[in-house]
Amino acid sequence: MQGFFDFVKSLGAARMAAMAAVTLALIGFFAFLMIRMNAPTMVPLFTDLSVEDSSAIIKDLERQAIAYQMKNDGAIIMVPKDNVARLRMKLAEGGLPKGGGVGYEIFDKSDALGATSFIQNINHLRALEGELARTIRGLDRVSAARVHLVLPERPLFSRDKVEASASIVLKVRGSLEPQQVRAIRHLVATAVSGMKPERVSVIDESGRLLADGAAQDNALGGVSADERKAGYESRLRAQVEAIVSSVVGPGKARVQLNADFDLNRITQTSDKFDPDGRVVRSSQTREEQSNSQDGKEGGPVSVAGELPGTNKDANSPGGGQRDQSKKTEEIVNYEISRTTKTEVIEAGRVNRISAAVLVDGRYVKDAKGEMVYQPRAKEEIDRIAALVRTAIGFDAKRGDQIEVVNLRFADSGEPLSIADNLGWMKYFQFTKDDIMGAAEKGVMALLGLIVLLMVVRPLVRRIVTPDTAALGKAGAAGMAGVAGALGGAVQFGPDGQPLPPGDAGGSDSLTNTSGTNIAIVGGEDTVAISNRTSAMIDVAKVQGQVHAQSVQKVGELAEKNPHEAVSIIRSWLHEEAA
Repeated sequence: MQGFFDFVKSLGAARMAAMAAVTLALIGFFAFLMIRMNAPTMVPLFTDLSVEDSSAIIKDLERQAIAYQMKNDGAIIMVPKDNVARLRMKLAEGGLPKGGGVGYEIFDKSDALGATSFIQNINHLRALEGELARTIRGLDRVSAARVHLVLPERPLFSRDKVEASASIVLKVRGSLEPQQVRAIRHLVATAVSGMKPERVSVIDESGRLLADGAAQDNALGGVSADERKAGYESRLRAQVEAIVSSVVGPGKARVQLNADFDLNRITQTSDKFDPDGRVVRSSQTREEQSNSQDGKEGGPVSVAGELPGTNKDANSPGGGQRDQSKKTEEIVNYEISRTTKTEVIEAGRVNRISAAVLVDGRYVKDAKGEMVYQPRAKEEIDRIAALVRTAIGFDAKRGDQIEVVNLRFADSGEPLSIADNLGWMKYFQFTKDDIMGAAEKGVMALLGLIVLLMVVRPLVRRIVTPDTAALGKAGAAGMAGVAGALGGAVQFGPDGQPLPPGDAGGSDSLTNTSGTNIAIVGGEDTVAISNRTSAMIDVAKVQGQVHAQSVQKVGELAEKNPHEAVSIIRSWLHEEAA
């Protein structure tokens, strides 16, 4: 214990303070590492939150005393992994998150008695916009959406009706395909009464117009001519490549297809009359008969005179001339068979299809075991061409063209499978959470190792290691005192044997077996020390290393009077420190 206390006293106050500071720093650092390593894994509770939803969720978490973290300015809330499912169900019970908009819940707490019709209409519009925005945000690739509806009221005594319209602003991940944009337009149009899909405008967050609500819908149902052409060609190309690859092998067929479309929309109306297909529509017959007689006098009118076959002139006493006329008229109306035909030929008809199919050959081993290219037979190429004609609906009258050519591919060889490409990575199928956790632990361990090697180790070595200059000066002073006690008359050679006085040229020197030279000049207390092996000299180690007779005598004196020797050396140390 005495030695320990002496060691502590020898360090001094500055070194003790440094050691205490290093100890506290190490305790704090490793405490931080332990807390960090034992901290629960934080996972996202919700992402892409609005400011309103984020503040409501944080307020609820603080009420439940649950630890949380915010990222991306509150858009992402992180909670412990074990509490995610329970918190989501708990927040869903309270209607959180609301999605950053107001839906039909706006009518839950409204005072219907004191609300005017204008306020009710505005609330209905807000609710409809909020519900549509929530539905659109539920689609894939859509991170945020905002909907603006224009529902004009029809004025009284007005024949013109203003159509409803809508504008949608989307924030998407990546880009939306044309059919997805059309789906959003139809979704909004069918949800709002009296709105047409072509009256819905869609833009993205960069201001790029995805759908124009002011333009008239084209004859292709909202699809541009290039999109219709590209979609049709892609579908036929996939069909042809699939059927050809099943014959020649995967990756050994290349298909290019071009389709010529007629984008003119034609409406034809024709009337056809069939003269042989007559049908009586109506028939009308009219018959007239009149009798007249000349002369003023005439016989009496009797029944016998009016009977058929009776000669009235002969029987008439007056003998006058008598006229008789009869007229028959018949009108028949016929309905001729008529056929009216109206034919509408929509745009997008295929005028002609041309396809080019490139087929690779076979690769067989020769006698030397090397892969040799071998072209395919003509019969096989003809069969492949027949399959292609059937797949694309070949029509010679339409002018379709099919070319199947067998050539050697530049990148010949069997394609590598997915398992071969993965290699040894297929045995390390880690999840994202596993990788992030391992990376975090590795960074913490590396940081701790760097602190130990680059900070702690140099500080501890510097504190524990004695000061070389101070010990050198103290040892030199001690040896000078010992030499002074001997009167400065003792001289030693390189072999450690005493020399006659005066051989050193006015200087006395001491040489020990470790290679350290101690010189006493002119009998004064001035000592110069040089260590060849760069080892620090300790006065306590001088005994047993110096074999000179005078040094042995000094050792004996020190052994007989240890307290006096220690007090002398201690006084020298204090003098040098001052």
